[in-house]
Order: sequence, then structure tokens, then C-alpha cells
Amino acid sequence: MKDDGINADPMELEKFSQLAHHWWDPNSEFKPLHEINPLRLNYIDETVAGLAGKTVVDVGCGGGILSESMAVRGAKVTGIDLSDKALKVAKLHLLESGQQVDYRKITVEALAEEHPQHYDVVTCMEMLEHVPDPASVIQACARLAKNGGWVFFSTLNRNPKAYLYAIIGAEYILHLLPRGTHEYAKFIKPSELAHMARAANLMEAKMIGMTYNPLTKTYALEGDTSVNYIMAFTA
Repeated sequence: MKDDGINADPMELEKFSQLAHHWWDPNSEFKPLHEINPLRLNYIDETVAGLAGKTVVDVGCGGGILSESMAVRGAKVTGIDLSDKALKVAKLHLLESGQQVDYRKITVEALAEEHPQHYDVVTCMEMLEHVPDPASVIQACARLAKNGGWVFFSTLNRNPKAYLYAIIGAEYILHLLPRGTHEYAKFIKPSELAHMARAANLMEAKMIGMTYNPLTKTYALEGDTSVNYIMAFTA
């Protein structure tokens, strides 16, 4: 946790704030997010037996790509983030799309104090590897979920292959992401994520990997969890 009590790295917030105006440009630095979003959305939708009618909170929502797509599926969505610029972009995009999402600038820990056991579904995608204390985020996400609710985390595995693919490949060779997007030391092994989740009284339900084929330039969900992966838990 940071000294000011906020579980966020100011440099990480600034890094994404600088890019916020590109968030909804599918050919920008956020192109990978746009391309993987249908995969994650369908995975979540199928796992929870349909998002329609469910209360959902998207933790670390950024510009709202996942939040808004879950609203399209009929969920009642709250999106939280600490970047003013990203939230402004997310809110402005609602004017174009006509969707309804409640965007708030609040920490996940503070929201868990406000609304414990309130949500059917909690999503926290590509965020754990950017915060000083991922265990605190996991604990808060667990508190937000109703008994029997679902909690989803996606992050990056920590091993030589992940370093090669996610940093050297994605940032320096293929230029899929801006240089400096990720810090290898903050990557999280599935065993570590599972341990932190168990400590938060979450039960592991399923895990799937996300892969990228540089030849076809396509992403896929499959069994290979050596680089990117999604873990789903029940509260």
C-alpha cells in the first residue's frame, strides 16, 4: 500500500492517463485491448450464465471498453478507476454509444467498504500487475462479491517466456504496446494469484490462457496459461 493509503502507483496512473484520449481508437496503443475484449466478454458471459440483469463492477475500468460491452449484454455496470482522464473518456463515450454505466473515481478498497457483498460479478482485468499491493485488490474484490458471486482476474504470468512475449515481443519487437507498459517483477504466477485468492476466501473455479499468434495477428483463449491468463473464482 502506498504511504498516502491509496493502493496505486502514481507513475502507472500517469502513464495510462497520458494515453487516455486514444482509449477508444481501435488502431491506437489500445488496439490489443479492443481485440481481446470480445474474448474476455464472451468468457465472462458464458461463465456466469449470462450477464443480462446482473450487477457488475469493473475494477480498473480505464476508458470503459469492457464496462460498456458488459452493459450492452444487459448488465447493470459500475466502472471504477483512479485516472480522471480515463474516466472522462469513458463518460464521454457513453454520449456516443447511448449505453449506461456508472463510472466512479474510487479505490476498490473504499468501494468494498461502501458496498460489501453487493455485486453478482466482479471483474479486474489487466490491473493486478500495475498496483503496489495486488493482495489488497483481491481482498477487496472478494468483499464486493455476493455469496456465490463470480470474481474474474486477468494478468500476466511470471516466467522467461512471459518476459520474452509480453515485454520484448509485445513492446519492443511487434510494438503492440508502448515501451514500459509492463514491469516484469510485478507479473503474477497463477499459483500466487490462487494463494492470494484463497486467503480472501475465494474458491478457484476455472482458468484459461490467452495467446497471440504474430503470424495471423489474432488472439485466442486456450489452455496455454504461460503468458496471459484469466482466473475465475466464486465467493
